[in-house]
Amino acid sequence: MGSKPLPPLMVMGVSGSGKSTLGSLLGERLGLPFVDGDDLHPAANKEKMGSGIPLGDEDRRPWLEEIGRTLREARGTGAAPIIACSALKRSYRDLLRLQVPDLVFIHLTGGRDVLLQRMNARRHEFMPASLLDSQLAALEPPAADERHIRADFQLPPESLLGQICTDLDTLSTHPQAAH
Repeated sequence: MGSKPLPPLMVMGVSGSGKSTLGSLLGERLGLPFVDGDDLHPAANKEKMGSGIPLGDEDRRPWLEEIGRTLREARGTGAAPIIACSALKRSYRDLLRLQVPDLVFIHLTGGRDVLLQRMNARRHEFMPASLLDSQLAALEPPAADERHIRADFQLPPESLLGQICTDLDTLSTHPQAAH
């Protein structure tokens, strides 16, 4: 990585895309703390999802505000964490950017079958595989005017990390670049 400080980073994508795994590995590689956005969900959201009920925008707003606040406050300490958050819709990302305008999204993409296979192979506290299709339906990939990096979660972890670090270097050199 270059010598220029990194912008705040958020690993985004639908459930099963590997946000937490990649965020943790990327944090280790870059020497930054990692926060799983799922840990910031209010109990009511966890209960709702655990019952197989997708969250609505009104459910997500306080959660997204808490994530934005966490990033903004940590940034003041000089070591903003990498945060994993689905950030499925443009309006959610806009809400996050209100608090952290230079936030860069690392959007994990890949096939539905792989996502379903991953979700069925794990135990998640409140995200059953039955909610995958609602997440895919809600997903609005980042647009060209949003600072983001697109990354294929089906790549081997080292290749994926290498690609993201290369793209982060490009973003540091060319702040308006988006992939």
